[in-house]
Amino acid sequence: MRVFKFGGASVKDAAAVRNVTSILSEHSGEQLVVIISAMGKTTNALEEVVQSWYKRDGRCLELLSGVKEFHFQLMEELFADAKHPIYDLVNNIFVETEWALEEDPMRGYDFSYDQVVSAGELLSTRIIEAFLEMSFVQATWVDARDCIRTDNTYREGRIDWAVTEKQIIDVAKAAWKKAPVLVTQGFIGGTSENYTTTLGREGSDYTASVFAYCLNAESVVIWKDVPGVLNADPKFFKDAQKLERISYLDAIELAYYGASVIHPKTIKPIENKSIPLYVKSFLNPGQQGTAIGRDFQTKPLIPSFIFKTNQVLVSISAKDFSFIAEESLSRIFTLMADIGIKINLMQNSAISFSVCMDNDPLRIPELITALRKDFKVLYNDDLQLYTVRHYYPSTIEMLTEGREVLLEQRSRHTAQFVVRKPEE
Repeated sequence: MRVFKFGGASVKDAAAVRNVTSILSEHSGEQLVVIISAMGKTTNALEEVVQSWYKRDGRCLELLSGVKEFHFQLMEELFADAKHPIYDLVNNIFVETEWALEEDPMRGYDFSYDQVVSAGELLSTRIIEAFLEMSFVQATWVDARDCIRTDNTYREGRIDWAVTEKQIIDVAKAAWKKAPVLVTQGFIGGTSENYTTTLGREGSDYTASVFAYCLNAESVVIWKDVPGVLNADPKFFKDAQKLERISYLDAIELAYYGASVIHPKTIKPIENKSIPLYVKSFLNPGQQGTAIGRDFQTKPLIPSFIFKTNQVLVSISAKDFSFIAEESLSRIFTLMADIGIKINLMQNSAISFSVCMDNDPLRIPELITALRKDFKVLYNDDLQLYTVRHYYPSTIEMLTEGREVLLEQRSRHTAQFVVRKPEE
């Protein structure tokens, strides 16, 4: 049994859905769990719906209508029969979402986000399962919320592994009695009170890892629009090259530092059971891709580059210029955890603590306001964070030439730099 995961780009339109169907048809009769993300830019569009709903600006239903139009147009290209049951299934998902939007959001932004944005995965999996069946690929739809149990940490649900493992095994066994291909959603889970949670942005990779762990899968394949794991984003580094084989450790490090090919939480569950992970191109499914596993490592080591834009560097010091010691750091970290801030780089001295983060327009202003009650706070925004794994001196010189370095940190294998891009 294997786990396949298809991201939003792989199901962005009717042609892409047909391509996924073609890939799955090549594995006819094989027992599979197929994890599907929301189609194309649906998650982004639904995030706009939530923001509008939460601000009560009166546009949320109009924005949702655009999402609905996209999905119905795509279905018209896939299903010639306007009476196909898929139309009712999809319409019901939109009706339930509209009902939610007609009420005022009552339980905070993160709760509201999960209840609405999760519709993207429900829509995509319903459509794809129906098209697979029409294309003679035996498949059955499963609700991931019946499989993955989380706590009530909305937008970043923490998995209850004991309950989740039992539920996944039970649901999968029942599903495979109907068809060899189990189709379910990435990104979402459910609480004990039957509320929907999400597992963090781009969390579908993590979902694939969770199913693989619980079902002792032979392997996991993540299908992407790139030939494999590259040593840099081609948008920033024109000479990017594919990494043929990398270790679990390097994959974890690259994901943690911000490489977008794999979700940071993906690797650890499959590493615990030595399940190999393959990153392959859905555009060229016959190509080898990148293999990730225990002791998988290409020699010599190739430097890997991660570039994060829209960063903010916050410097925190005591108002009386006393030391920033353990008590102060404890208060700072507790505050960040309560607000939901993720740290990309941190560094402390005797009198200050500096931290680099994504410039979240909702969370960062809240953090700075809260910090200023007890500390002196300075910050710079519109910065970039460069991370190099397996660096050489020449790579550092190339990256930092002509740029103002605000913060630098190096270990044996990894170097990080917060820089201000030169004015054009």
